[in-house]
Amino acid sequence: MDILIKALQFFLSLSILVVIHELGHFLFARLFKIKVEKFYLFFNPWFSLFKIKRGDTEYGMGWLPLGGYVKIAGMIDESMDKEQMKQPPKPYEFRSKPAWQRLIVMVGGVFFNVVLAALIYIVMLFSMGDEYLPVENLRYGIVAESLGKEIGLETGDHIVAINGEKPDDWMSMLHNFARGDVYEVTVRRNSDLKQLQVPEDFFGKLIAARGMDFVSIRFPFIVDGFLPESAAREAGVQVGDHIKGIGGEDTWSFIEFARTIGDYAGQQTSITIERNGETFDLDISIPGQAMVGAYRKDPFEILSTEVREYGLLSAIPAGISKAYSTTRNYFRDLGLLFKPEVNARESLGGFITIGGVFSPTWDWMHFWTMTAFLSIILAVMNILPIPALDGGHVMFLFYEIIVGRKPPEKFMEYAQMVGMFLLLALILLVNLNDILRLFR
Repeated sequence: MDILIKALQFFLSLSILVVIHELGHFLFARLFKIKVEKFYLFFNPWFSLFKIKRGDTEYGMGWLPLGGYVKIAGMIDESMDKEQMKQPPKPYEFRSKPAWQRLIVMVGGVFFNVVLAALIYIVMLFSMGDEYLPVENLRYGIVAESLGKEIGLETGDHIVAINGEKPDDWMSMLHNFARGDVYEVTVRRNSDLKQLQVPEDFFGKLIAARGMDFVSIRFPFIVDGFLPESAAREAGVQVGDHIKGIGGEDTWSFIEFARTIGDYAGQQTSITIERNGETFDLDISIPGQAMVGAYRKDPFEILSTEVREYGLLSAIPAGISKAYSTTRNYFRDLGLLFKPEVNARESLGGFITIGGVFSPTWDWMHFWTMTAFLSIILAVMNILPIPALDGGHVMFLFYEIIVGRKPPEKFMEYAQMVGMFLLLALILLVNLNDILRLFR
């Protein structure tokens, strides 16, 4: 059921993004009186799920959900309509229009995707604000995993500076680590300040671990409820108790407890409880699956998040700024694929990876957040200078504007074919990666 809900969200999000992208091409083409012969959601080789003719344009839905297209008269595109290109240019065709108009038509899809992301951000900021966890609010510090310990971090440390500057948002700080932008970390340990240097090879290790085994938020394991068959409840644990140890080992935080309980699977042992300021032990039988059957209290109820509030007038520039920064950061993230430390092939993912980012329950806030981000990704990927993508057409249009003449049509046809082959190969590669990860 969880997989079905994720799949439905992914399908709906993809449909919205494709329609908006193609609408950008369509509207600018119509603005310049260019004939649009087809407007399709998804591709329709051999047959369409449905189609309808309105005016000069056929609107329809294909069965192959790899994108969508508008067929613009007089343009070399994925339809590869060579017969049309052999005819003399007509006034309503793409090839008859000035280069600047054709350029606007080609960037229209990318522009509309960025605008969609900005509009989503504006509405979300206005209606819900921007909730974040300030680093200074981590009053219990961090849990240092193996990679964190490599650079000198210890569980309980409080991060007070990154590269000499006070960090603000916890997630933004982690992104800076993931991009290799951090070279010095200042922590408060007990009452001392310590400066830790991040070695140059740390970025490669973090990428290889896919961001795991580094640091996490430290918060107490406060019991908030029980499963139907709960070993903790049978042992006498109550809602509100702080489970802070097992088998005589100190596991003050939830993550430390979760990391240790596996050592006691299927055993009779004891857990240490703090209740109303009193600490004592309870005998417990740990099941074979190493779970005590207790829900933890949401860490964001324990650690104070903050919300930046926005009125309508302030939400507009803030949403535009967020769309811009997200686009810029994604371009930077793409650049990381060319670093030797990054195994680009292993880092890429297809439909399973993308679908996995959606919530297993239908959460509209998360849905629109991910749709805005995917809209940015679609815009960035489409503007790359690869034939068969919008960026490839833009590259050839810039060539025409600079040189003063169009590239030969035969060259454009071959470039389109090569680009389509590369795109299909990339689609096969990333989805093969997804399948291999499932088997692993």
